[in-house]
Amino acid sequence: MKFSLTNEFRENLKIAIENKDVRFIKLSFEGASPADITELLYEFDSIQSKYIVDNIDLETASKIISELDEDTRQIFLTHFESNEISKYLEIIDSDDGADILSELSPEVRKETILSISDKEKSKNLKDLLQYDDDVAGGLMAKELVKCNINWKINQCIDLIKKQAEKVSRIYSVYVTDNKGTLLGKVSLKDIIVASDNSRIKDIYDDYVISVDSKMNQEEVAIIMQKYDLDVLPVINNRGKLLGRITIDDVVDVITETAEEERQIMSGITSDVEEDDSIWKLSNARLPWLVIGIFGGLFGAFFLGSFENNYFEGNELFISLSFFIPLIMATAGNVGIQSSSIVIQSLSNPSAFENTVLNRLFKVLYVSILNGIVLAFIVYFSLSIFDYLNFLNLEIYSKTTLIVSISLFSIVLVSSILGTITPIILNRLKFNPALASGPFITTTNDLIALAIYFLVAILIGSI
Repeated sequence: MKFSLTNEFRENLKIAIENKDVRFIKLSFEGASPADITELLYEFDSIQSKYIVDNIDLETASKIISELDEDTRQIFLTHFESNEISKYLEIIDSDDGADILSELSPEVRKETILSISDKEKSKNLKDLLQYDDDVAGGLMAKELVKCNINWKINQCIDLIKKQAEKVSRIYSVYVTDNKGTLLGKVSLKDIIVASDNSRIKDIYDDYVISVDSKMNQEEVAIIMQKYDLDVLPVINNRGKLLGRITIDDVVDVITETAEEERQIMSGITSDVEEDDSIWKLSNARLPWLVIGIFGGLFGAFFLGSFENNYFEGNELFISLSFFIPLIMATAGNVGIQSSSIVIQSLSNPSAFENTVLNRLFKVLYVSILNGIVLAFIVYFSLSIFDYLNFLNLEIYSKTTLIVSISLFSIVLVSSILGTITPIILNRLKFNPALASGPFITTTNDLIALAIYFLVAILIGSI
């Protein structure tokens, strides 16, 4: 029976695990994609998953372990001995291996490294563990194909064959000098078509984009996106070639960054998942909710002060109160729209070429157009309601004018605030995603109420 993600297969697999039916497991997973097997393992506990992994081929099992999410893998590997983990680390790329080692306890990590028979792989892993997770050195793999600038083509081909045995995918052959300094790159095609007696220095391209090992991972992702690269060499501050970063690692960075910013924009202060503990989930959501509560309370006091000081016993205040949800919702929506566009631009600096002044002028023109359209729609709609006596208010004409003018003003102010806030936060080295969600919504609500009732005081006194 071949691997297939059906309910029948799942039940048969559970029975096979209970009965220790190794033959069923081997036959079922033969030729199956590691990604599909990984997806299936999330439905089983760690002991059952380990039994499956122990009874499939080593290469597939290694890919499965490297593809498991960090939290699941950390629990999963507690059921493995150090020498078992080392078997998988000898097969997978060093960047994935370093990630796995960093998730182990210090004692198990040390034992695992000592159990690795490939001394070069062991050294590479120890080198990578010295880097933080969020820098280029923490993303790179040590496995690559390189050649010396003075080598002859036939000599280069022989050495490429030996190096390629440990490299899963070959994108380019890097060219270095005798000290290991990165000088350029050469394509496999140019190597193949060159004559045997020619040298690498005659055919290599000295233009190569590289990054320093200490560069932030977000900057690495930006560079790979900007130049549409599949692989990026990593060097140290002396220009020595250390390793390479492949596109799959950068996709992970982009995904993690997007998820982090989505959570921040939603008012969640840390990286959480649905299956985390109740305390962790609550702790991640509470801070911005508390800020929102205080913002709402401040808004209530704000409304009360206007009612007591300016509109006490005035029917105008009653009519205006009907439109407070409209005013606050519009302010919040406009602010979030503006900040989201700016945050998207800030994540790709090459697209953020306009000066702040030019951007503000553009935002101003757009907000004027949007404000006019929205104010006209509201004025027209309320005029019809007034004609039909829909809300049965005596002072409807004045209310209509106040709401329309306020709405136009609020669209302008909210657009500008939503634009400049993420820019300012970015300049101050804060995450601009903080500008969205609860922060911008609460701020805009209070400003919108202030504008609304200030307009009401000015027009109401006429």
